[in-house]
Amino acid sequence: MIMLAYSLVCLIFGTTFLAIKVGVDAGAPPFFSAAIRFFLAGSLLLLWCVWKGKARFSLLLRKELLLTGALLTFGTFSTLYWAEQYVSSGLAAVLSATGPMMILLLQTSLLRQRAPRRSLLGCLIGFTGVLLLVLPSLVIELSPLWLIGCTAVLVGECCYAAGTLYSKKVTTTFKEQSPVALNAVQMMYGGALMFLLSFAAERPDPETLLSLPTAGSLLYLTVVGSMVGHTLFYWLVAKTNPVFPATWLYISPPIAVFVGYLFYGEPVTWITVLGVITIIAGTVLVNLEALKHMLKRQRQPAGLSDTDLADSANPSHQAPQRQSAI
Repeated sequence: MIMLAYSLVCLIFGTTFLAIKVGVDAGAPPFFSAAIRFFLAGSLLLLWCVWKGKARFSLLLRKELLLTGALLTFGTFSTLYWAEQYVSSGLAAVLSATGPMMILLLQTSLLRQRAPRRSLLGCLIGFTGVLLLVLPSLVIELSPLWLIGCTAVLVGECCYAAGTLYSKKVTTTFKEQSPVALNAVQMMYGGALMFLLSFAAERPDPETLLSLPTAGSLLYLTVVGSMVGHTLFYWLVAKTNPVFPATWLYISPPIAVFVGYLFYGEPVTWITVLGVITIIAGTVLVNLEALKHMLKRQRQPAGLSDTDLADSANPSHQAPQRQSAI
């Protein structure tokens, strides 16, 4: 189930950068469209959880979920949506691939956790692969807005890294709650904060929002990108560790290249193949310990309990005072 959920996250998130770009290029206000996406998706998921008896509306009163939403949804996506007005979706994907590296840096610098050298090396190898894959096909116009857009994506990834680490603490604190419900509430808070930002900075045009490109982009991002993709991501953080789910940022560029080649006839060169191989190698290196634990779990004798198996798959359960970097 972990590998299936991870594969779906990579596939879904690999297409969302282009979907955001389509909506923004069609004239959708970035903050307002992002606010609709996350607030609507979070509301529908929370209502479903309450209806199934898996959550209560009292979760809306938890300040921990407000902080998670401010970091993981508002901080990450308000900057990304705004930046894609001035940078290409490919360059946004490249810059977003710094997420796992920032998570490791935060773990080692702020949380004083020791990261294996192979993890840091894997992040560098994976990011190099992303550059090999995307940069040769980018046409960059150097301008102040372009530089500000790139910086905005990187600032968003800092929020993403902090939110991912903090969400691990939240899922541990609320371990009796459904990860789907926790994700729904944090998306609602992130969407609400973006509504406030939109009301202060934008003037949405109803005609533009109802156009086919904008409506199609919003529908896809709300249902597939947020309701399905972010729920699976939040579940993976709860079941594994913050770094493993975040490595989708290395897998999404190869998916984008494959989709472009398959549906739009975009060329694939030897540099593209080299980039894909480098990305996969870096991802495996970053998650080598996690993969070993999952393989070990499959070989465990039948007599072990589910708790024992979960502990073997997630070493952080064995040492809660020091969360593992892998």
